[in-house]
Amino acid sequence: MSDMTPRAFPESIDATLDMLQDADYVADRSLATVLFLALRMRRPLFLEGEAGVGKTEIAKVLASSLGRRLIRLQCYEGLDVSSAVYEWNYAAQMIEIRMEEAAGSVDRKDMEKNVFSEKYLIRRPVLDALTGAKGAAPVFLIDELDRTDEAFEAFLLEILSDYQVTVPELGTIKAEEPPIVIITTNRTREIHDALKRRCLYHWVDYPNAERELEIVRRKVPQANKRLSEEVVRFIQKLRQIELFKVPGVAETIDWAGALTELDKVALDPETVSDTIGVLLKYQDDIARIEQGEGRRILKEVQAELASAAE
Repeated sequence: MSDMTPRAFPESIDATLDMLQDADYVADRSLATVLFLALRMRRPLFLEGEAGVGKTEIAKVLASSLGRRLIRLQCYEGLDVSSAVYEWNYAAQMIEIRMEEAAGSVDRKDMEKNVFSEKYLIRRPVLDALTGAKGAAPVFLIDELDRTDEAFEAFLLEILSDYQVTVPELGTIKAEEPPIVIITTNRTREIHDALKRRCLYHWVDYPNAERELEIVRRKVPQANKRLSEEVVRFIQKLRQIELFKVPGVAETIDWAGALTELDKVALDPETVSDTIGVLLKYQDDIARIEQGEGRRILKEVQAELASAAE
């Protein structure tokens, strides 16, 4: 179980880098810089990039490293206020009403005040994120915002403006201390400029080979050294060809782990073919690799490693 004692924000960019490294998140200095500024300036951080490059993981690392609760709002088409902010426990309210009616001589105003109290309020992620104690504000992850519609985006903009929400039966609930907000998007649609202006922005790109190899060594330490190098080089080249969906860092880690489970110490054409479903999720992409691209890439990788060893 992680330590949930709130800790102070890092005091410098280098300290932010160290915090990420200690949590096995291999980041470049530009990400550490914008993260440091977001924490110091109390501004939401808007992270954009392809799926699987580690955007969501940043929020998880922050929560763990700072000893804060992680509250996640997973966005989807049709997300509404009752799912995102709050709703009433109608079943419990009805039971309470029936019990009071059975007891007789019920004052209607008192009954209404009782059933619409905190006791029956179900806090969804937005409202939950606004109720952190001072010095222990949670990390609020708004994941894949691009999946929602513009109406919800406008509502979210209002929330981020004042960090408060109104529950008609209870009044306005305002954050004692604003949460640490991380917003992610896979860019399936453009987010409105008004919301982006509220945030600091960072594009999370695919890592270069050196950084990706470091990620694999941290996340799959039991993997053979040669295998890790081949896996990273293979995927780096795979991202250079036209695919419907190129593999992200998450797939790199999964593939290295899967190959290690199979006791592989190096790649070969048969192993690539047998395990390609760990990397690629679309049949057209898989067919392209199996029709010759995979063997070509593997030959290039092995030739490069042989040349480097000489």
